[in-house]
Amino acid sequence: MSAPAAAESTPDLPVLLEQVREDLVRSPGTVDVPRVLRVLRGQGRVLGASATLELTARLREHIDGLGPLEPLVAPGVTDVLVNDDGAVWVDDADGLHRAELHLAPAQARDLAVRLATAGGRRLDDAVPWADAHLPSGIRVHAVLPPLSPGGAILSLRLPARRRLGLDDLEQLGAIGPDSRRVLAAIVGARVPFLVTGGTGSGKSTLLAAMLREAAPAERLVVVEDVLELSVDHPHVVHLQSRHANSEGAGEVDLTALVRQSLRMRPDRIVLGECRGGEIRELLQALNTGHEGGCGTVHANTAADVPARLEALGALGGLDRGALAAQVASALEVVVHLGRHEGVRALEEIALLDRDADGALRTRTALRADRGRLLEGPGAAALAARLRDRDRSAVRDGAPRRDRGPGRRSS
Repeated sequence: MSAPAAAESTPDLPVLLEQVREDLVRSPGTVDVPRVLRVLRGQGRVLGASATLELTARLREHIDGLGPLEPLVAPGVTDVLVNDDGAVWVDDADGLHRAELHLAPAQARDLAVRLATAGGRRLDDAVPWADAHLPSGIRVHAVLPPLSPGGAILSLRLPARRRLGLDDLEQLGAIGPDSRRVLAAIVGARVPFLVTGGTGSGKSTLLAAMLREAAPAERLVVVEDVLELSVDHPHVVHLQSRHANSEGAGEVDLTALVRQSLRMRPDRIVLGECRGGEIRELLQALNTGHEGGCGTVHANTAADVPARLEALGALGGLDRGALAAQVASALEVVVHLGRHEGVRALEEIALLDRDADGALRTRTALRADRGRLLEGPGAAALAARLRDRDRSAVRDGAPRRDRGPGRRSS
């Protein structure tokens, strides 16, 4: 066989798949023609244009797709879960329920490794867990044995098919018209806030929708462990943490990224999710003139937020008193979401401040009840804060925005 004929021979697909996966780990991104050509050149192969396109399409199906889980991806589905026994569960508008599909152990492991690799993460016996973000926007978390007693465990968080704004959330029933105006006023007045709630309550969705209300000229710097916030705004830059490599080097955590964000001329610093000691850097950043900063925090109720922040602050070396002092001057509002019977909705808007003893607390300002907003002890203070912020914006030459909630909401 001549050399040109050998160069044109069909590549061994399993071997090529493995090499493309290794290339993705070194250089995360999409499976496209330039990547395939680069791998083929490494094999000393040359294919024609049509053969290369066909091969790229086949490789993309194997690497980018969800394989046996693909049929479960439908409108309204937010999560697809694979348990260690191979059972598959789906979370949608009807809540969490089991699918008819069942994965064999080898099938689940291969899928987990493939998806992690597509997201630029290593997943094997040496590193048996991974948190990755696929080019399609899907967030993948995977755990392999022996950390799981059975087979591989997969958790897929699917992005919304379209970017939702506050108007969209109002139409879906997640917020009422009064809530929509208050949330827009919080963003417009550059009040620093946290969106809180339990797992799957829609925190990232609401935060992205609120940031959509920011002035177009504002520069938003979003810091995340894994890319998840998709903000429909003309001036957004994203920073993503990096895990250590197989030698244990190269890690860049959220704390380092928050520090870097300060040098990027941000108008708003957005921390996708506060999970640890990076809360210290965020609070320090918000206390140095970066108004309108925000983030998300896991909490079961708005009243639980102070205790949750204290726990996070302890990871960052802040004692209770120091954290309370930092939070009281850096964060002002808590927007709390709940989820009941599969329905995600705003539950409460509360103020963060300190009590007579200096301890951090939340005070309910507005509580959602069947689409209406009922005033709580902090309603007047919230309205006053929004008005004061609005007046400051006008004095500084910024355009006047919605003046926030009035004395009564019905």
